[in-house]
Amino acid sequence: MADTLRRLVNTSSYSALQDKLESWYKDYHVISCDQNLNRCCELVELTSKIQGQLFTILSLTAREGGPYAGVDTLKSRLLPWLGNCFTMATSAVTTDTSLNLIQESMEKEKKIRELSLSHESNMQKMETELSSTRLQLDSVKQELANAQLELDDTKAKSATTLLATEDEILQLRAELRAVCDQAELYKRKLELLEDYERQVRLLREEVSYLTAEKALLQDRLVQSRSPSPLLRRSRSSSPALRGESPTRAQLTSSSRHARLVSRFSDLYAMERLEAEALLRRYVDDTETAQRIIFISIMESFQAAKLAFRQFKLRVRKTLSPSHVGPETLEDAVIDYIVRNLDLYDVQASVNEVINSMNVNPKISFPAEVDFVLLSSFIREVCRVAFAMQTLDPPLDLAFSSDGELYSDSKYRRSYDSEFTAPLVAYHVWPALMEGDTVLVKGEAVTRRGALWRSRSRSSSPVRSRSGSPSRTLGSSRSRSPSPGRLSASRL
Repeated sequence: MADTLRRLVNTSSYSALQDKLESWYKDYHVISCDQNLNRCCELVELTSKIQGQLFTILSLTAREGGPYAGVDTLKSRLLPWLGNCFTMATSAVTTDTSLNLIQESMEKEKKIRELSLSHESNMQKMETELSSTRLQLDSVKQELANAQLELDDTKAKSATTLLATEDEILQLRAELRAVCDQAELYKRKLELLEDYERQVRLLREEVSYLTAEKALLQDRLVQSRSPSPLLRRSRSSSPALRGESPTRAQLTSSSRHARLVSRFSDLYAMERLEAEALLRRYVDDTETAQRIIFISIMESFQAAKLAFRQFKLRVRKTLSPSHVGPETLEDAVIDYIVRNLDLYDVQASVNEVINSMNVNPKISFPAEVDFVLLSSFIREVCRVAFAMQTLDPPLDLAFSSDGELYSDSKYRRSYDSEFTAPLVAYHVWPALMEGDTVLVKGEAVTRRGALWRSRSRSSSPVRSRSGSPSRTLGSSRSRSPSPGRLSASRL
């Protein structure tokens, strides 16, 4: 009995019965009548099974108690309960009712069979549809596999094409690098060729100078062999003949003149535009950038002329004690300077130009840019200006001022000028002069009201780049100039 009771406890039949009752109660108004009857039948079957197990336990318990144990309990509880159950069942169910129940049961079974048949037919249809769907799925999978194969093939071809393209790119880069190297080589050869041409030109000048000197010496030799001693004495004692020997500077004056004028034009055409493009990175106003470049050129010529005078004084002081040549001391000094232009300390002039520009009233306020950016441009202008001082007569820049009367002989109008305006608003490039003759025209901007603009600009406050307090134009120009700048201003 204990084993049967343990099995009944372990199966949790009453818990299952309670769960089914709760589930049926929740779904009673949702499901159909047949489903409710099926649920009830399931519960009756489960209850009968549990009752059967309980009756088994009851009989086993009665056996364990002996022949007379439990008799009172059976008589007082089991037998009256059984009698009441059967009495109620007998009184409630008649013969007609049982027949009706049987008939209803048969009809329900028939409906169940019909439902099962329809369910089976639906299942067959669904299986047929499922099989067709599977066939379609298999075909789609096959198409997908074919597409994947085609995609892999395309990827392989694309990878091959990409590799070929990369190889072509690498080859083109190698060819480009080779071409760049070749162009660099040609550029170096061109520079060497220019150096060779320059050397050839210098050698030709040397040859022409030596040829002239040789002809002069041969003439002197012929004259020295002349039978007339009076003529020989007069020629040896004549001071005029001693100065007729041309120096290298005199022989190369025309070629240097043409080269320097051409170099001045190149500065206007190339270096000026490069410097202006460099300034436009920091200065938005085109007028300000052009004023800065123009003032740098004027200051560079002033610094170069001052350096030339100082250099000339030093050379004269050095050569005067030992000068005995046929040429004059002045010609010897110029000839020495022409031969040794590389001794010119151009960096000192560049520093002087930058310092002068930093306190210039037209461009020093506001301090948009550091003028050290123009060092290379200023250096080239100083070299050209220094070399122009060795010519006879020297080349110089024309005097210019804002608000002056425009002159067609000295300047060209810029593209943004007012062509009917008679006054110069500001200058873009100075004119190159040889005495009173204009060799190269400058460029100027003409606008109406230029005189009023120049006066308003000159009366504006000025501040130096070192952060000093504001000063007026008069106070900035009243500073004590250096002796070199005084001499330059006098010239």
